[in-house]
Amino acid sequence: MNEEEKYIGKLLDDRYEIIETIGEGGMALVFRALDHRLNRNVAVKIMREEMARDEEFRRRFCAESHAVAMLSNPNIVAVYDVSHSDEREYIVMELISGITLKQYMDKKGALDWKEVVHFTKQITRALSHAHERGIIHRDIKPQNIMLLRDGTLKVADFGIAALENEVYENNGQTIGSIHYIAPEQARGNNPDARSDIYSLGVVMYEMLSGELPYTGNTLAEIAVKHMNARPAPLREKNPAIPEELERITLKAMNADLAQRYQTASELLADLDLFTQNTMKQDLPADNETEEAPKPVVSYSELTKASYNIRRKKASRVSFLSGSFALLLLALGIFVFLWNFWVKDLFSPAERLDLPNFVGSRYDDVVRDADSIFNFVITDVYTNDAEPGIIISQKPDPGRSMSIENDGVTVEISVSRSMTSIEVPDLSGYDYRTAAEQLQKMGFSVEIESATSDTVAHNYVISSSPAAGEMVISGSLIYLSVSSGPQVVYVEMPNLIGLSEEAAIKKLESNNLSYAGSEWIDSPLDRGTVVGQDVQIGESVEEHSKVTLQVSLGRE
Repeated sequence: MNEEEKYIGKLLDDRYEIIETIGEGGMALVFRALDHRLNRNVAVKIMREEMARDEEFRRRFCAESHAVAMLSNPNIVAVYDVSHSDEREYIVMELISGITLKQYMDKKGALDWKEVVHFTKQITRALSHAHERGIIHRDIKPQNIMLLRDGTLKVADFGIAALENEVYENNGQTIGSIHYIAPEQARGNNPDARSDIYSLGVVMYEMLSGELPYTGNTLAEIAVKHMNARPAPLREKNPAIPEELERITLKAMNADLAQRYQTASELLADLDLFTQNTMKQDLPADNETEEAPKPVVSYSELTKASYNIRRKKASRVSFLSGSFALLLLALGIFVFLWNFWVKDLFSPAERLDLPNFVGSRYDDVVRDADSIFNFVITDVYTNDAEPGIIISQKPDPGRSMSIENDGVTVEISVSRSMTSIEVPDLSGYDYRTAAEQLQKMGFSVEIESATSDTVAHNYVISSSPAAGEMVISGSLIYLSVSSGPQVVYVEMPNLIGLSEEAAIKKLESNNLSYAGSEWIDSPLDRGTVVGQDVQIGESVEEHSKVTLQVSLGRE
C-alpha cells in the first residue's frame, strides 16, 4: 500500500475523515476530507513521511502553519487547523473549487488589462493583510493563486509554498519559481515584503503580455537576468496597455529595492488612482468636439450601384434621380453613425442634483430610491436619533453628480440603538465560530494571538470586555486566541571537561534533559565528558534531550 492509499478512509484526531486525494507535492499530500465536527468539506495537507523525519523541516512547517492560521482575508486561502504529533504533521485548509491562475493564463494567453487590474488588486490586498502581520509569502507565482468561478482570487500557502519549493530544488527539480524570484532572493539574501511585490510585478507582466519577462536555458541564467537585466517594454508587445499601468508594473518588478514599491499598500494606492483616472478619461469633456467620420463611397461602387438600379427598374434614371438616391444613402449612413456612435461623443454626461437623504428612514430610501444609487452603509450607534434614521451622507445633498455606467455611489450613516448586551462566554470555542456569533449580535471583533499551555490552537482563551459584562451594541470585542504553547529556546552549554555528574547538573540547570551517556576510549580521566551530541552554542528547545560522550579512562 502506498502512502496515499493508507490515509483514505482514515479519521484524523477523531474529526477529519479523509475522502480522496486531490493533489501532491514533494513535501506533502493533499486530500479532500470531511470535518465531522462542523459538517463541511475541507482540504487536509499531510506532510510526507520522509519529510516528517527531518526535525528542522518539521519545526519550520509547524511555525509557518501556526503563523498563517491567524490570517483572515477573503483573498487568502484560510487555514482552519494545525496538528503536529509524533505520528504526523498536517494542516486543515479551506477547500477551493476553482483553477490556478496559471491554468487560466495558459488557456487565455495575454489577458485584457482591465482584468489584470482586477486580479492584481485582489492579490495586493492579500499581501497587504499578511505583510501587516509580519508574514511573507516568499513564492508568489500563478501556480499558488486560485481563481474561483465568480472571479475571486485567493492566494494559497503563505510561507508553506516556499518550503515546498525547497524540496523540489533539493531533488534537482524546478516548479517555475525561478521565473518569479526577486533579485535579492536570487543572491541568497532573506526575502521581505518587497520580494513578494517583485514576484507580483512579474505575474502582472506575464498576465499583460502573455510572456515571462526573463527566460533562459538554465536556472542560473534566469536568476542573473532577474538581478541585472531590464524587461522589454510592455507597450512594445501590446500598445493597448495604458502607459500608467505599464509604469506601475515595471516599478513593482524593479530590481533596485529602493526604486520598487516599499509596501503592498503603496502598490494598491497607485492601482486605485489609476482606476479612478481611467474612469474619468472615459467620460467626454464638456468642451470636447470631434468631427464625425465621413462615409466614403468609391467611384466604382457608385457606378456599380447605378448599374444595378437601372437593371432592376428597366428604365432610364435621370441624373437628378440618381443624385437624390445617393443623397438618401449618405443621409441614412450619417443617421446610423450618429445614433449608434457619434451622438455619444458629443453628448455631455447625464447629471443630477443629489437628493437629501438625511432624516429619512433607511428602509424607505432603499425601497423608493432610483436604481442608479449605490448605497454604502455605515452603522452609527447613538441615542441621539431614532434607530434606522439616516444621520449623514457623502457627497452632500444638492451636489451635481455625473451618472456613471455603474450609477452614483452615496455613503450614508444610519443610526442604530445603543442597547446594552451581555458579552457571551466564548472561551473554548473555535475563534471563527466565536467571531461569527459576536458579529451576529452586532459587535465588531478584533483577534489577538496569545500562547497557552492549556487551550488548543485556534480556540478562544478569553474576551475583552470579559464574558458576562454588559456593553453597548456595536462595541469592539477583543478575542484572545491561542497560538498553542510557547516554545522557549535555550543555548546549548559547553559540557566538555566536566565530570559526568557535573554535566548532568548543568544540563538540568539550563532546562535541558539528560538522555544517557556513551562510554568511549579516551586519554582523559575516567568519567570525564569528552563530547556531546548537540553543538556548543546551538539554540535548542527547552527540555531537549542531550547525550554525552564520557571517557573510559587511560586503560
